[in-house]
Amino acid sequence: MSQGKLFTPAKAGAIELRNRVVMAPLTRNRARAEDDAPFDIHVEYYRQRAGAGLIITEASQISPQGKGYAWTPGIYSKAQIEGWKKVTDAVHAEGGKIVIQLWHVGRISHPVLQPGGADPVAPSAIAAQSKTFDGSQFVETPTPRALEIAEIPGIVEDYRKAAENAKKAGFDGIEVHAANGYLIDQFLRDGSNKREDAYGGSIENRARFLKEVMDAVVGVWGGERVGIRLSPFSNANDIADSNPQETFSHVIRLLNGYKLAYLHLVEGQTGGPRDIPEGGDLAALYALFDGARMGNNGFDRESAIEAVESGRIDFVAFGRPFISNPDLVLRLEQDAQLNALDPDTLYGGGLKGYTDYPTLAESAVAAE
Repeated sequence: MSQGKLFTPAKAGAIELRNRVVMAPLTRNRARAEDDAPFDIHVEYYRQRAGAGLIITEASQISPQGKGYAWTPGIYSKAQIEGWKKVTDAVHAEGGKIVIQLWHVGRISHPVLQPGGADPVAPSAIAAQSKTFDGSQFVETPTPRALEIAEIPGIVEDYRKAAENAKKAGFDGIEVHAANGYLIDQFLRDGSNKREDAYGGSIENRARFLKEVMDAVVGVWGGERVGIRLSPFSNANDIADSNPQETFSHVIRLLNGYKLAYLHLVEGQTGGPRDIPEGGDLAALYALFDGARMGNNGFDRESAIEAVESGRIDFVAFGRPFISNPDLVLRLEQDAQLNALDPDTLYGGGLKGYTDYPTLAESAVAAE
């Protein structure tokens, strides 16, 4: 089988990619502590990885309320916009393309991470059996406060402003984070959404918040520069739905109306097994979508080449391999050995385990 198609140019909506290898969004908890802004180390980290057809940044909160972990970046302040502008300039100087993933964690937070020590918010006051990192230790996520219906338009407006800020920061587009048990996903699933108003009950109602967010951000960018990430069969952060196939079939049909750049699906459990539960059909969900399809979760070189060559998906998003291999595309193309990942430096810290992984060329020099 030819290995070529994965390494050929393609388009995701209006975004032209030099290859079909995507750097997945990867939380690394290294934003500047005083203002959650990216700074010089982020510039070098993303610049090193600009060989990807597309970089999707680490999830970035749309507001202080949207924060769920220590030292994650935002996209709601002037300092954050300026920090991200240096990143996008560096990636573009290397010929790369980069979009920012917009994030509100909902209930996956803790009062110590919230403005004024407030309770995290969610569709319903149901605690997730999950944990977050508060800057010193892992802590249980508490019972959130159910959002008042009058608050929801303000969060939608935060998404719109974040989309505007992403333009100011020079991104090529945005990705809406609607996966992995965070706020949008919490609204979509009947296990976490027990509302009895216009945002709960039927799938049409549970998808209302997503629709309003998409209306807002597509109004800023146009659909051709907006992607979305979903995780239909993942139970990340204690998320659950009684019929995910039905729920996400409805969601994808809804999304088709926006003519998006791409649909990004987590295949199976986030960062875990790729198994699909009984009654689930990943191929059927992909088939419902009218645009470009991106797969993620546990791909290696062989499975990525096969998935794109067969036409099952158009792009493959790699996560952890991009952490330890800044030149991952070249290594995949040449079938070269990959650097081992240091798990102790994944979250928090500084340059170690962040910008010091060697390229093939650097490894060759060191071996001489």
